[in-house]
Amino acid sequence: MPEPVMPKSDRRETLVVALAAGILLIVLPLLNVLPGEDSWLHLSDFRLNQFGKFLCFAILALGLDLIWGYCGVLSLGQGVFFGFGAYCMGMYLSLQIGSESVYGSELPDFMVWTQVKELPLFWYPFKSFVGGFLGAILVPVLFATLFGFLAFRSRIKGVYFAIITQALAFAAWLVFNRNETRLGGTNGLTDFKQALGFRLTDPSTQRGLYILTVVALCAAYLLCRWIVASRAGKVLIAIRDSEQRVTFSGYTPWVYKLFVFVVAAGLAGLSGLLYVPQVGIITPAQIGVLPSLEVVIWVAVGGRGTLIGAVLGAVAVNYGRSVLTNYFPEAWPFILGGLFVVVVTLFPDGLVGILRKLGARKDAAPAPGPTETGPAAPSPTTPRPGGAVT
Repeated sequence: MPEPVMPKSDRRETLVVALAAGILLIVLPLLNVLPGEDSWLHLSDFRLNQFGKFLCFAILALGLDLIWGYCGVLSLGQGVFFGFGAYCMGMYLSLQIGSESVYGSELPDFMVWTQVKELPLFWYPFKSFVGGFLGAILVPVLFATLFGFLAFRSRIKGVYFAIITQALAFAAWLVFNRNETRLGGTNGLTDFKQALGFRLTDPSTQRGLYILTVVALCAAYLLCRWIVASRAGKVLIAIRDSEQRVTFSGYTPWVYKLFVFVVAAGLAGLSGLLYVPQVGIITPAQIGVLPSLEVVIWVAVGGRGTLIGAVLGAVAVNYGRSVLTNYFPEAWPFILGGLFVVVVTLFPDGLVGILRKLGARKDAAPAPGPTETGPAAPSPTTPRPGGAVT
């Protein structure tokens, strides 16, 4: 039996992903190290760090694309899980400041000027890197498991689920803004110094964090692609297209929804974990309603239900933001909203959909025929009965 042949579009996409991974993992760090600072090939430390931040957002977008693009469940609370992961790592980094803090106390600075005398009990697990790392993954996963079980088991879906997750994001923003939570209030956590003995301000440390982010993004992409290609992935797509038919077929849709919701939360926590040491700050403003809505726009612009579109959309929109806000800082929300309207109405498949249509049109174009250089060949003769030839 012949082996199945990978479609040409899939081969092209795999090649593009492999090429992009090679550029991000090898070429950009080398351009940061080898060329001199006066060379036009040199990639500055600032730009490399900026790309690292964009790739953290790409991991976050992958999770949303998995649950929204393939399962049809729109979650407007992914920023909450991102915030959980970021705050867990931020708590570890805050406890590593020690005597280098403004007040020279073992407590974080915000606790000193809010007159907190002892470290709260829930901070103790984050004294070690293992605690911070595991907390950044497990806290979002456990919270998503509990929240998702209650929501999906109760058959909450569609716009109602989107509204509930948006309310969750708003509630989290309110809680993290309060000084009573002992998480820095509106100022959040910042002024990090080191992690595992490495100075976070050192360019080599930031370069290492960038490489870790690229590796994490590749691993997240492969995980999502494996899920989509598996039997569970086919069920997720069937749920998106017709949940009632899936139920009649003997499956339990809410179990698959819960599974993909938890995976997306874990990816969001991983994104927040990598984001904090590279950016150096995490505040409630980064986990509220608006950041969660921006993630939806990233996925829509790139092309939902494609995985690679989520990565492309996150990087493209955030790069555009970094450029346009230098010239039109107050107009960015309107630009972002207009971009979303244009994409939804005119280009529902996003950037990836446009590129795929161009590729399909190129493949469908007829190949030029051979050029005739001599007289036409005589047509074959057909013998008639009796030996006559025509």
